[in-house]
This record gives sequence, C-alpha cells and structure tokens, in this order.
Amino acid sequence: MTMHPRDGNRILLVCRGLDPVGTGRQVELVAHGLRAAGCDVRFVQTTTGGSLAGRLAAAGFPVQLVGSRPVVDAAVAARLVGLAARLRPDVVLASGRSQLAPAAAVRLSRPRTRVIGSVALPPRGWTDVWAARTLDRLVVPAPAIAAAWARRGLPPAALAEIPPGIEAETGPFLTRAEIARRLGLDPGTIWTLCVAPLEAAARLERLLWAIDQLGVVHKRLEHVLVGAGPLRARVRRRAVVQELAERLHVLPHCDLLPDLLGEVRFVWQPGRVAFGGGLLDAMARGLPVVAVEDVASRQFVSDGETGRVVPADPESEFPRRAFNLLEDDALAARYGAAARARAAADFPAAALVSACLTLFARVGFGERR
Repeated sequence: MTMHPRDGNRILLVCRGLDPVGTGRQVELVAHGLRAAGCDVRFVQTTTGGSLAGRLAAAGFPVQLVGSRPVVDAAVAARLVGLAARLRPDVVLASGRSQLAPAAAVRLSRPRTRVIGSVALPPRGWTDVWAARTLDRLVVPAPAIAAAWARRGLPPAALAEIPPGIEAETGPFLTRAEIARRLGLDPGTIWTLCVAPLEAAARLERLLWAIDQLGVVHKRLEHVLVGAGPLRARVRRRAVVQELAERLHVLPHCDLLPDLLGEVRFVWQPGRVAFGGGLLDAMARGLPVVAVEDVASRQFVSDGETGRVVPADPESEFPRRAFNLLEDDALAARYGAAARARAAADFPAAALVSACLTLFARVGFGERR
C-alpha cells in the first residue's frame, strides 16, 4: 500500500550531471512524482555537466551543486554530508554507482536520515558493495541486476526491485531545421541516436563498426553519440581512422535530447549502459530501437515487435538489423507504434513513484528527523 507522506517530508535526489534520458529521466520523473505526492523535493548534483539540473530548476525545484569536476571526488562526500546536516532530509535517494560512496558518508554521519541507493548496473568492485551495505536499501530495476549484487555479498534483504518508469514528453519541440543548426547536422540526412558513457562496457567499437558498415550501403546518414568518459579521445581517433568523423557527432552532453528524439529514425545501443541509455525514452516517443542483448534490452524490448535485440556475435547482426529499419518504413513505423504501447503499458511513471513511496515507508519515511 502506498504511503501518503506528511506535507513537507524532505527528499534529496542526488546524482551526477546528466541529461534527461536514461538515469536522468528516471530522476526527473521521480522528482515530479514525489512533489505531486506532497514531498519537499530538492535536487543535488555531484558533478558538472548535463542539462537535468537546469530543467529541474526551471520547473521550480531547489537545485544544489556540490561538485566542481566532471567526476565525483572526495570533496563531494564532505559537501553532501554538510548539506544533509543543514537541510535535515527524511530520505536521500542517490542514483548511480558513483553516488554510492557519498551516500554512504551521509548514512554514517546521520543515522536518522534514510539513505537509499539506486543502480541499474552490477557492482564494479568491493567499494561499491561496501557502500551499498551501509545504506538502508539498494534499488535495482531487474532481477538480473539484483542477482549480480547478491553474488558480490549484498544481502537479499538490502535489495529492492523497482522497474523503471517512463512518460513521453509532449513539447513544444524545436523544428528539425533548428536542431540541425544547433548540432551541426544536415537536415536532409537520416539521423540515429546512441546515448552511452564513453567507457569500455558500452562497447562503442561495435557502434563505430556498424556505422562504417551502414555507410557502405546508405550514404545519407548521420549519427549522434551523446556521452562523456575516458574513451572520448579513442572514439574520436577511431572515427577519423575509419573515415566516420563527418558522419558521427560526439557530444558529451546534449540539452536538445527531447527534441532530437522526435527526429531520429531509431535509437541504438551497442553495449551495457544503465537503463539502456535512451532505449526506454525512445520507446515512449514511438521510436524503434536496436540493442545488443543485455539486461536492459531484454527488459525493455520485445524482439521483432518493438525493435530488435541483437546477439553480440556475429558483429554483422547489429548493423544488419539497423539497416532493416532504415530501408523499411512500414517496419519502422510498426515497431515504433508497438514500442510506444509497451512503454505506456509496462513502464508507467506513476508505478515507479508509487513503488518509491512504498519503499520509503518500509525504511521509516516520515519519522521525526
């Protein structure tokens, strides 16, 4: 049963600098849902970058930046602890593996504050598991992710499975011509989109190879890759070597993603990314998706109905399935319509917010601070 919060229950939503897709969109939807339920919701950003903080500020949420670098550093934990001491929140909800250690610092320093982590990927090492064990709960989106954390020693009782939610934005959106002008695209080409951190797990070499292969048979394509990370220079070098640089636009962040989602032919994902990057966001907007098989793609995509889930091997399958969507307008439209229906039916944002409130109640939400 969903708990009805007392007016003014204070929630701190903590995450790194993100755009409003994937994890960023989940945080945004939770913020709006909790505020509608009567909570005093504050947003805390721990790194630079991204457009999420600006969107939330424009929507009337108090926003606090506690990090001055593109990565979480030791100073972030100290600032977050100080902020929690000043604001005295009932609950801190920290999204992403990089937020677990700062969240643990808050939990250790403020025993009466309920601190919950939310992750969509397996742990990277023992520090992630240690931090998660310190928290009141760790939220995961799927059983496979829960199992990955349990194998590393996190007790099952410490885990809470909450599927993601999504809600399509309704605009108003920029025109295709204006998007093209701002991002340096050709409005006369077909656009694709991938949202992924530039890290090894995202397997961006698959994306570059697929772009190369599609370019052989389809000359009027441009591809947008939105993501930051340590492999940025390597991705750019490979794009030059493979003669893709004019077709591939790599952006660390993009405040036009909601607009861009209305103009791309499909969204694709070559590797393991939290919430599949932009997969669920694309589905809510009626776009087909193509993704290499992993937890997120299996959870979101009905293969052959809302898009394609592609085996990692052979590598030729990834561009081949994407090519089918480029060449067959009817297929792309059918997948897109089915994707929109599946997103609305199976991943409603209201269910996400309700599940969060229920979890808060279980860990003592609303008790005196």
